[in-house]
Amino acid sequence: MTIPKKLVLSATAILFAVSIGSISAQQYVTKKPAASDWSALANLPDFNGVWERGGGAPRGNAGQAPNAAAPRGGAAPAAGAPRGGAPATGGQAATAPAAAQRGAGGRGGRGGGMQLNPEYEAKSRAYQASAPEDNTTANCLPPGMPGIMTQPYPMEFLMTPGKVTIVIEAYTQVRHIYTDGRKLPEDPDPKFFGTSIGHWEGDTLVAESIGFSPSIRLAPGVAPSDKMRIVERFRLADPDNMTIETTITDPVVLAAPYTTSSNLRRHREWTIEEYICEENNRNSVDSSGKAGIDLTPPGANSSK
Repeated sequence: MTIPKKLVLSATAILFAVSIGSISAQQYVTKKPAASDWSALANLPDFNGVWERGGGAPRGNAGQAPNAAAPRGGAAPAAGAPRGGAPATGGQAATAPAAAQRGAGGRGGRGGGMQLNPEYEAKSRAYQASAPEDNTTANCLPPGMPGIMTQPYPMEFLMTPGKVTIVIEAYTQVRHIYTDGRKLPEDPDPKFFGTSIGHWEGDTLVAESIGFSPSIRLAPGVAPSDKMRIVERFRLADPDNMTIETTITDPVVLAAPYTTSSNLRRHREWTIEEYICEENNRNSVDSSGKAGIDLTPPGANSSK
C-alpha cells in the first residue's frame, strides 16, 4: 500500500514538533545576574581558587587517611602520564573509582568496595580474564564521572550567580553545576560528566548528576546504566580544605550505593596549566586497535 505524500509530510511535521517541544521543555534560559545576585555570593562558602587532591583532611569513609599533598607535578596519575605529558594506556580503568579498579566485589555502601550485581560482576571478571587491550586513554578520551574528579591534577572552582564551574586541568575538562533553580532533565543527553544540578544546604553544596555516556566505566568492562545517579556533597572543612562525599547509585549495575570521601587542598598561588593530550602524545594505536607507546628519546630521530 502506498502512503499518500501528504500523510507522510504530516507525520514528519508532528514528529518534528514533538522533538522540538521535548527540547524546549528541557531548556533553561539564564537570566542576567542582578547586583543582588552577585551580592548573595558573599553569603556562600568561598570555594573559589585552585585545589589539589590530598592534604590535611579528615579521614576518609574507608577509615584511611588521604595521602599527603605532594609538590605540584610530583604525583603521577594512576591512569595518565605525569603532569604535562601524554596519558598512558589503560583508559577504561581510569574512569572507574579506585576501589572498582581493584576489582568488583567488596561490601558496598559507605567505606566498602563497590559491589556489582551478580550479572555485572561476572561480566567484569570475564572482561579482566580476557586481558583486553584498552586504548581509550591512548586516544585521549577523558575519564568520565566520577573518575575525572579523582585525577591527581589541580582543579579550579569558579562561583558565579546560579552556577559553580569546575575547570579540571586533566584533559582540559570543564564541569558545570547549575544552582539557578532549574530541574534535572527528564531525558538527558548522555555525557561524560552527565548533567549536574546543585543546591545549597547551609554551608554544603549538594550536586546531583544524571545522564552519563556509555563510554565511561564503573568497573573494568562495565558501563553504567541510564539509571546511574551521582550525588556529591562539597563542604569546607577549614578555609583551605574541602571535603567531597560522593555517592553513586545504579539499581541496574550496583548491588548497593557506593560512597567515598576525598579531600581537596587549596593553593592560592597556583593557576591552571594547559593539558593538551594530543600535543607530543607518544602513545599510539595501530590498525588492529592495539595500543602502544614510543619510548624513543625526543629528538633522537631528527635530522642534523
